[in-house]
Amino acid sequence: MLAAERRDHLLDILRREGKIVAKDVAARLSLSEDSIRRDLRDLAAEGLCQRVYGGAVPVSPAVADYAGRTLIAAEGKRRVAAAAVGLIDPGSTVILDGGTTALAVATLLPPALECTIVTHSPTVAAALVSHPRVDVFILGGRLFKHSAVASGAAAIEAAQRVAADLFLLGVTGVHPDAGLTTGDPDEAAMKRALAGRAAETYVLGSAEKIGTASPFGVLDFSEVSGVITDADPDADTMRLLRRRVRILPA
Repeated sequence: MLAAERRDHLLDILRREGKIVAKDVAARLSLSEDSIRRDLRDLAAEGLCQRVYGGAVPVSPAVADYAGRTLIAAEGKRRVAAAAVGLIDPGSTVILDGGTTALAVATLLPPALECTIVTHSPTVAAALVSHPRVDVFILGGRLFKHSAVASGAAAIEAAQRVAADLFLLGVTGVHPDAGLTTGDPDEAAMKRALAGRAAETYVLGSAEKIGTASPFGVLDFSEVSGVITDADPDADTMRLLRRRVRILPA
């Protein structure tokens, strides 16, 4: 089998099965595992898959810049955000992550809702300036422009002073094998710090993120209370996810 044919075959497996196990594919094609791993390295270098231990999974589409991500699955993010708003109790303190789905949560908060929002996202904070009843606390640090959030040591130190009822966590990938992932190690560390300051953490997982992965792990499924998603509940990936984590339909 020519290299181009192997490449197309691997991409087809990724589309159909949602993951590639290098050992299994090598046996199926009567090739060495090293050959399959080299192909996966090449595909990953082109942004066509995300390598994980033993193989690869689909790469998250949430790798575009912030402006570009506002155009991806906007309606799905709005549905996820609306379901997330329903988890916010009056008078509660909520940590709201950065990113485009979190921004949708901020814009959908009912005018009559009285609560406290803690965020490390200047765009989320700005969206709440005109809200009549929400108190806003901003955590500062180095601006990570890809997601328009503060990160780094100063932001993590500020997070340690927070005590919240709920954390609405944004990730770029939700995969039954790769777990909850994002594209930057400092951002992943910040998300873990924020999750450690909340009684409950729910993941904002619009459909385009389900079954995909990014390079850096955020939390285990056991560390979150559930994933809010608008993904097709009958999809194979969703059936696998329900074995790992509580799913809240949006």
